[in-house]
Amino acid sequence: MWLLTVFSSSQSNSTYRLEMAPKKAKRRQQAEGGSSNVFSMFEQSQIQEYKEAFTIIDQNRDGIISKDDLRDVLASMGQLNVKNEELEAMVKEASGPINFTVFLTMFGEKLKGADPEDVIVTAFKVLDPEGTGTIKKEFLEELLTTQCDRFSAEEMKNLWAAFPPDVAGNVDYKNICYVITHGEEKEE
Repeated sequence: MWLLTVFSSSQSNSTYRLEMAPKKAKRRQQAEGGSSNVFSMFEQSQIQEYKEAFTIIDQNRDGIISKDDLRDVLASMGQLNVKNEELEAMVKEASGPINFTVFLTMFGEKLKGADPEDVIVTAFKVLDPEGTGTIKKEFLEELLTTQCDRFSAEEMKNLWAAFPPDVAGNVDYKNICYVITHGEEKEE
């Protein structure tokens, strides 16, 4: 699994969250007559964002993401003790050398089948009978740590760091849904 979740560019003060679905991703499936061209799955602005992220990861600028590139970029993010086996597993997710087209294809494959925002919001609404748009932190944490694919303590810590509850202990699930499906927080 790619561990490359957040990149900051000091030149543009941009943040890239690569593990989440990009804005308005066009999820065309070949069975429905969609194009097999990976570039047709994304808008031009999305492709540019992925290209910027690729360039950040490709530390030696040779056009291929290698284990050394991954090690260097993870070290620049403070993850210094990454095992060689973990890096090999990341690189082996691709069928060959990871150039930009392969990189984009890998994200396109990860995004296939992601539920649209309204479907995810509707699922959360079941847990919000008053329709406030929020859920109590304790309730959400109990569900996520005791049901189905249980979250670990580390995953919960990351969730609360990304989506801190308000002073009353409420979590804005609509914002979570937006970020899951768009890859960034709404601009206010």
